[in-house]
Amino acid sequence: MTKAAERQRCPWGATDPLLRDYHDTEWGTPLHDDQQLFEFLCLEGAQAGLSWRTVLAKRDHYRRVFHDFDIARVAAMKDRELEKLLLDPGIIRNRLKVFATRDNAITALTVIAELGSLDNYLWSFVDGKSLVNRWTESGSVPASTLLSDGMSKAMKKRGFRFVGSTIVYSLMQATGMINDHLVGCFRHKACTAKKT
Repeated sequence: MTKAAERQRCPWGATDPLLRDYHDTEWGTPLHDDQQLFEFLCLEGAQAGLSWRTVLAKRDHYRRVFHDFDIARVAAMKDRELEKLLLDPGIIRNRLKVFATRDNAITALTVIAELGSLDNYLWSFVDGKSLVNRWTESGSVPASTLLSDGMSKAMKKRGFRFVGSTIVYSLMQATGMINDHLVGCFRHKACTAKKT
């Protein structure tokens, strides 16, 4: 058994290799790059009603067809490009989700023009600092909170789409705004120690 396999992890990231790699290298790590934050915003929205593993398996293809999530390039995508993507089995072919990706890019550009970065906007909901939870079992981790309720409402008001409270909470977890690794998980301390 390898050293990596022996580590204690959050149960959802313990067995499947794709989920384990994501858990071990990304989930919960404070993220401040606008392009990467936009990617997570889009992928979390694409996941709605599906499993995160389904989205992760399609992630590389999403990057190819959505210009590596370059916000300005996605905002400039034409209807015909998006219509063509609805025939592409490499992504989740939901019309509302596909078109929301462009809409969210347009909204993100407005936010960036006003506040300097998407990072400034998203992290303002946690006052620029990761919130660290100390859950001991996965059943205690919420799907949404009052904070994600408020963030969701504010984002919808700005024009973002597919940003319900549960999606927003997942976004916060994924990008390290909230550290929801269980205290026994080897990543809890590592993500807590990361500079925000």
